[in-house]
Amino acid sequence: MSSVLQLLLEGERLDTAQMAQVLGMSESEIEAELTRLKAEEILLGWRPVINADRAQEGNVRAVIEVKISPERDGGFDRLATRIARFDAVESCFLMSGAYDLLVFAVGNDLRDVASFVSERLSTVEGVLSTATHFMLRAYKEQGYLLLAPSDGEDKPAVSP
Repeated sequence: MSSVLQLLLEGERLDTAQMAQVLGMSESEIEAELTRLKAEEILLGWRPVINADRAQEGNVRAVIEVKISPERDGGFDRLATRIARFDAVESCFLMSGAYDLLVFAVGNDLRDVASFVSERLSTVEGVLSTATHFMLRAYKEQGYLLLAPSDGEDKPAVSP
């Protein structure tokens, strides 16, 4: 793995001068590596981790388990790509186990997500069933604890 990519994954967003200093490289080398990572579609973008409770975001997030019928020539890929292109879909993963796709969706309210599932997702040809789970509260997001400082003081009990 690229040392620039590793630094980006492990740390905060740094500018090229800071990355060069940390890695002992020149800024031009860092810029060239970032250009390569973007060109090869390894580095797709930057997303901050938001604590929705503190930001008072009104969005509703849901996890949707989707069972689909694989196609003869394309397997799951064509249908999964079609589902992933919906604006309401944040992420879409092919899974092993009881369902085929794990879809993370977002909407303005419960009704918005529910109508997406019932009117758009479940009506796609090849979708056999869906199970929607609304996210009520996030405790950890992308490796970051989202608890208030006093919430995390209790240590779990350790049994002998």
